[in-house]
Amino acid sequence: MTLAQHPLPAFVSQRLACQVLNVNRNTLRRYIRGVQFCGPWPRIHRSRKHARQPRALSDTERETVKSVMLSETYCNQPPVQIYYDLLQQGQYLCSVSTMHRLLREDNLHGERRVQRPAQSHMVPRLVAQHPNQVWTWDITKLPTQKRGEYLSLYVVMDLFSRYIVAWMLSRKENSALASQLMEEAITRYDLESSGLTLHQDRGAPMTAHCYLDLLSELAVTVSHSRPRVSNDNPFSESQFKTLKYQPDYPRRFEDYGHANRWCQDYVTWYNTCHYHSQLGGFTPEHVFTGRYTEEAVTRQAGLDAAYAAHPERFAKGAPKVAMPAKEVSINPVPEDADSEVIEKGVNFPTLSSVTRNAI
Repeated sequence: MTLAQHPLPAFVSQRLACQVLNVNRNTLRRYIRGVQFCGPWPRIHRSRKHARQPRALSDTERETVKSVMLSETYCNQPPVQIYYDLLQQGQYLCSVSTMHRLLREDNLHGERRVQRPAQSHMVPRLVAQHPNQVWTWDITKLPTQKRGEYLSLYVVMDLFSRYIVAWMLSRKENSALASQLMEEAITRYDLESSGLTLHQDRGAPMTAHCYLDLLSELAVTVSHSRPRVSNDNPFSESQFKTLKYQPDYPRRFEDYGHANRWCQDYVTWYNTCHYHSQLGGFTPEHVFTGRYTEEAVTRQAGLDAAYAAHPERFAKGAPKVAMPAKEVSINPVPEDADSEVIEKGVNFPTLSSVTRNAI
């Protein structure tokens, strides 16, 4: 049954009828034209087969364009370069978009030049079980009062103890200074051919040939962070945050002398007075020199006395002194990945309790 057989009353307009019935006016008009209503209004599917576009290229012209784009001259050029090069010669084959469309038809679109294959970099996995087994270092910028002028602070830190073994402040950043710093530090701690592993990021001083050649001569194993990975050197980055969040850290230094004096005070405080939360509350010097075992005895005696006086205040029983971790790692191996390769230094005896000055 159609609405044409039951027209609307004369006093009811189409607009009013559509508002009452909640029907689109175009739908009502199509009903009136005699279209059968069978439940939901059926969609009209028009055939997608159309006559060939009269402006389209002929088959011969299409093959000509393809042959030109795949020729030895243009096989490595994008369509826009081909288009303008031919136009410069007074030739017009088709538009740039048509060239792209013809390439897509044969699955030849995308980058046409020879590309370097994807690089795969091993995840640096380092484990330190005692001092002077793995060192990690980085460079940070210290701003001065002069706009746009920065000083470079080089800091080398022992991974196991977080002890700053060497540091240097410079007005510039280059591989020669990095080589000098590493050579003096390794010589001072007598670590030539000791199996030391040195971890750093991929900055220019860390990847220079002269710097890497020096480390090779000193028999130092070199480890680098992965490109564009910001958390492969977390211990050095954490130390720099501690440095720049000190209450007395000046936002800008007056000159080189001011920055050098402040860094000297900071390194002394960090090594000898900073009770590190990840070292069980011991200072880096305690762990680096091995004196934390002696300090732990004193701390345990204090805890035992407190427990004997008020055992009810310790709900979990007698307290024990927190000790530093037995091993410290960068990117530890996941528990479900048994086949991962770990870069691990050889065993090296703990240094004597005599604290050696930083460079």
